[in-house]
Amino acid sequence: MIREDVPGRALSLVRESYKEIPLYAPNKVPCPIDLSDNTNLYGVPPHAERAYREATASAITRYPALYASDLKGALAAYAGVEEKCIVTGCGSDDVLDSAVRAFCDPGDAVACPEPSFVMMPLFAKMNGLKALNIPLKSGDYDIDADALLATKARIIYVCSPNNPTGTLASKAALEKVIEKAPGVVILDEAYAEFCDQNYLKDAATHGRLLVTRTLSKAFGLAGLRIGYGVGAPSLIGEVEKSRGPYKVNAGAERAAAAALRQDMDWVREKVADVIRNRARLTEALKGLGLSPVPSFANFVFVKVPKSATEIDKAMRQRGVAIRAFSGLPGVGEALRIGLGPWEQVQAALDALKAVL
Repeated sequence: MIREDVPGRALSLVRESYKEIPLYAPNKVPCPIDLSDNTNLYGVPPHAERAYREATASAITRYPALYASDLKGALAAYAGVEEKCIVTGCGSDDVLDSAVRAFCDPGDAVACPEPSFVMMPLFAKMNGLKALNIPLKSGDYDIDADALLATKARIIYVCSPNNPTGTLASKAALEKVIEKAPGVVILDEAYAEFCDQNYLKDAATHGRLLVTRTLSKAFGLAGLRIGYGVGAPSLIGEVEKSRGPYKVNAGAERAAAAALRQDMDWVREKVADVIRNRARLTEALKGLGLSPVPSFANFVFVKVPKSATEIDKAMRQRGVAIRAFSGLPGVGEALRIGLGPWEQVQAALDALKAVL
C-alpha cells in the first residue's frame, strides 16, 4: 500500500543545496511575435528539414548512435578540428553540466561573470559546488580577468558574446584568463556565429580550454537540442564520460549533420541579415533616447528608465515578447530584444515606443 506523504515530507528528502534552486521559468505566455529566446526566426534550414522528415522508422524505434559519430564528423569539419576534439550533447547546457561534473569535486568553486548565462551558477549548485559571481566591469561590461583568477576556482566560465549584454570579452582579458587559470576554462560561444572572434582551434590544442557551442541560434535547430564542445582529446574524453551515451536523438543528429554539410549558405545569409538588423535596431533605439549596448550577438541589450517588467508586460499586451531584466546586478532595469526579420523587429520597436 502506498500512503500519501504528509505535507513537507518530500522537501525534507531534498538535498540541502537544492532547496534554493529555482526552476528555470521565464515568461512563456504565447505572443504573435516572440523575440525573447535569441533563436533563429527565419524558419528551418531546408536540407535539415528534409533530412528530419525522411528519417526512417529505426530513428524512432532504435537507440541512436552511442556518441553521435556522424554528427561529430560534420561538426569537426565545420570547426576545423579532429573528431576526437568534439563532444556532443542535448544542447550546450548538457555539455556545460557534464563538464562541471567531470572536473569538479563537491565543494569546489566555479567562477562566473555577472550578469551572464543564468544557468551556469545553477549547474554549479546542482552539483554541490560553490558558485562565485564576479561582476563585469562597469561601462564596457568586459570580464574582470584579475578578479576571476583571484578566485582560484576549479572552473572559470566565460560567455562571449555574453548573454544578456551581447558584449565580447576583450582578447587581452580572455587570453589572460585562459593562460593563467589554475583549472579548466569554459568559454561559452553560443553566439559566436554573429561575431568574428572564436577560440575553437585554440581549444583543440590548449589542454585546459573547453569551448561550447550550440545549433540553437544561427542554425535554427533549437527544438532539436544540439550542442557541442571543442577541446583537447584528453579533456573531451572526461566530458564524454560524464555526459553518457545516447544523448543526441537519431532524428536530431540526422538533421544537424545535414545542416552543417548542406545548409551553410542558408545559415550565412540569415546571420548576415541579423547583423544588418542589429545595426538598424541599435540606431532606432538611440532615436528613442535610449543607450543600447554595442552587441556582437543576435540580440540587443538596452537599459530602460522604468520597470523592465512593466515594459515587458505592456509590450506583450501589444503582441510582442522580449526579455525583461529587473534589478540586474551592475545594470538595473534592462531589456534584451532578439533579432530576426526586420518586420518583427519593427513591431517590437513600435510596441516599445508606445509603452515608453
